[in-house]
Amino acid sequence: MEMLQPVQEHKANRIINILALAIPVAVAVLLGIRQKVDLGSWTTYLPHLNGIINSLTSVLLLMGLYFIRQRNVEAHKRTMLTAFALGSLFLVSYVLYHLTNESTAFGGQGWIRPVYYFLLVSHIVLSVVVVWFVLKAVYYALSGQIARHKQTVKYAFPIWLYVSITGVIVYLMIKPYYIH
Repeated sequence: MEMLQPVQEHKANRIINILALAIPVAVAVLLGIRQKVDLGSWTTYLPHLNGIINSLTSVLLLMGLYFIRQRNVEAHKRTMLTAFALGSLFLVSYVLYHLTNESTAFGGQGWIRPVYYFLLVSHIVLSVVVVWFVLKAVYYALSGQIARHKQTVKYAFPIWLYVSITGVIVYLMIKPYYIH
């Protein structure tokens, strides 16, 4: 793929930086809305969908790592773009759930409570951080800047994998407390 011109590169970086800031801010604002929208009871199933999405994303990330280590670039590309698409779907589903339903309180007691909150807080903080890295990694890959892609992935991959796996763990820990 041909290299981008400096003006295009600057524009792409600006868009990535804006998205990496706007997405977490928009999610925080939307989560802060106290008046919930009634779209029907089907939205109560969204956390379960999100658990499935995070599980699939974790598997796809590991498959992507496997494929690139096997030097199967096409399979790696398809797998990682699918993981990216699932991440986008997760974001929509997550926001939709929290716009339509009250947050579920964790009911666990004892030693499990601080474990849950450590996982939850680290998951949330790193999910904000990883947006920029993932956007940069995808951009570098799609624009043919493979050396820069590899450098960015050194950070993006482990953070994204941690976020997707802890998303599943946090979901499984809070699942007994969802009300349907």
